[in-house]
Amino acid sequence: MAPGVKALLFDVFGTVVDWRSSLIADFTAWGKAKGIDVDWVPLVDAWRGAYMPSMDEVRKHPENGFVILDTLQRQSVEPLAAKLGITGLTPADFDYLTSGWHRLDPWPDSVSGLTRLKTKFMISPLSNGNVALLANMAKRAGLPWDLVLSAEVFGHYKPDREAYLGAARILGHQPHEVMLVAAHNNDLAAAQSFGLKTAFIPRPTEYGPLQKRDFGPEGKWDYVAKDLNDLAAQFGC
Repeated sequence: MAPGVKALLFDVFGTVVDWRSSLIADFTAWGKAKGIDVDWVPLVDAWRGAYMPSMDEVRKHPENGFVILDTLQRQSVEPLAAKLGITGLTPADFDYLTSGWHRLDPWPDSVSGLTRLKTKFMISPLSNGNVALLANMAKRAGLPWDLVLSAEVFGHYKPDREAYLGAARILGHQPHEVMLVAAHNNDLAAAQSFGLKTAFIPRPTEYGPLQKRDFGPEGKWDYVAKDLNDLAAQFGC
């Protein structure tokens, strides 16, 4: 069990859903149906590479207000496609590509593991994805969240303290009564620094052949499990 822990928060991209394989498969099938012959792998990888820098820009310019992830992704994809020599796509095509982030598939253990964990804990995402994105993803993938918490709710992207502490506050718990479950050591380190409990789940194929980090735990996390079902078993779920 997890003494004193009452709620579990989950990183989503990479921890709960397989963003890379999902996007590549989605775009490949869509492109084939439309007669668009493109290798989507470089675009997907470059797009993910633009993820943190785009959020850093929001962080650097608070005077401009908070910008949700859907908007940042849409702003990123068009110039990335041009840089990679992908031409002939319409604004509607780029809208479709952006909406691909709403259609990500869960890892094989995610739905069953979350369902088990939900029997003993309140469970919610704590993701940089916006609320509509996370809700649409959950609806399609069958992710059994009790509620949807997002950077959008707090006007701050992780790893800002407002996201982690804001989630604990909304759940009605002290930080030490909340645990973040993530496949990314830096996310866990931030959560731990603000008083949350931590659990590491390795996803060694998240970035495919480009994976360079997060093959294993790199901090003193409270729990380490091979997947979400293993974490549920450790908690007696």
